[in-house]
Amino acid sequence: MSESAGPPDSSDDSAADRRASQAGAGSDAGPEPLAGHRHHWLRWTALGVSLVVLVAAGGGWWLYRKLDGNIRTDTSAAAELKAYERERPATVVRDAENILLIGSDSRAGDNREYGRDDGGSQRSDTTILLHLAADRKSVTAMSLPRDLMVQIPVCHTADGKATKKQFAQFNWAFEFGGTACTVRTVEKLTGVRIDHQMVVDFNGFKDMVDAVDGVEVCLKKPVDDPDAHLKLPAGRQKLDGEQALGYVRARKSIGNGSDTERMDRQQQFLGALVNKVQSNGVLLNPTRLYPVLDAATKALTTDPGLDTLKDMYELVRGLREVPTDKVQFLTVPRRPYAADPNRDELVQPDADRLFKQLREDAPVAVVPADRPKNDKGGADDNGKNNGKDNAPDTPGAAGPSPTPTYSGNNAAADLCKQ
Repeated sequence: MSESAGPPDSSDDSAADRRASQAGAGSDAGPEPLAGHRHHWLRWTALGVSLVVLVAAGGGWWLYRKLDGNIRTDTSAAAELKAYERERPATVVRDAENILLIGSDSRAGDNREYGRDDGGSQRSDTTILLHLAADRKSVTAMSLPRDLMVQIPVCHTADGKATKKQFAQFNWAFEFGGTACTVRTVEKLTGVRIDHQMVVDFNGFKDMVDAVDGVEVCLKKPVDDPDAHLKLPAGRQKLDGEQALGYVRARKSIGNGSDTERMDRQQQFLGALVNKVQSNGVLLNPTRLYPVLDAATKALTTDPGLDTLKDMYELVRGLREVPTDKVQFLTVPRRPYAADPNRDELVQPDADRLFKQLREDAPVAVVPADRPKNDKGGADDNGKNNGKDNAPDTPGAAGPSPTPTYSGNNAAADLCKQ
């Protein structure tokens, strides 16, 4: 008698599967070997992808650690500034930032080829107060002449000895007491609170220029300056790092040989460098950005608040959208010092007016030094700031808020067309 119909037994299914497997064991191709091969391949593919991801992540972490480790921290300056905190200016506008950029002219180590090493002494060859507007829609870079006569406060040398308060040329502050002394001198001179400071050395500057594949400048006349390691024809030139360093430091071979003209040339070059970085996709191209970051971080010694790659990234991120014509360069109003024409003194009240604008995050306008004199602000026939405002012609008439105007340039300017 046959068995009654009912649901299939699972053991019957298993037996059927085994019989099917045994029947196909001798065939050249069957479903099981192919499936096994596919599963094997998928496992190795997943393992390979995982390995690539891990290597990429590890490489990214290694690059981050390398760049982060390049930045040096000036802890001694931080300690001295903290000790004098009570006498430092207060922050006036929240979110605005003021960064002091110091170009060191130490001739020690790799920099000895640029001059004699006086026992490792150094002075601030270039000092720029960089003001970042609170809305991050403009940047103002104000140069301070190295030969400007200023009051230098009591500072401390590297071995802890106190210096005396004295009236001397500005770049002596860096020689007396390093970064902290320079910061305190600038704060006392301007009343502007310095939030961060960066010291950049010669070789770091060269490497940054090379990392962006050179920067273009225009020369009105040929240059042949053995002291600056510089020999160039007239006209539009693309300078590599070595040539760029000679160009911004040359004093006797270009123009009238004055420090004033050299500062103008430094500002113009920095503007061209900013323009190059923004215009050729460096910030958006990791393969081009890395060499720039590597050179920049190796060149810097900063305060503890700006000594990590994350800190630097946050700073740069806030400036990416600033138009190049809003990145302005100018020099504090000054004239030859009455007691010594080889030194400088401030022109007042123009200088204090400029310091007030920076303290209060108020607008400042710049015009090229050779622009004709006008009645609403700008430069006079000698390229000096005339100290006037962009105010209405009629006393008491309504108009825009006065914006003091100073001779200078912006990063969008094509220097070959001026």
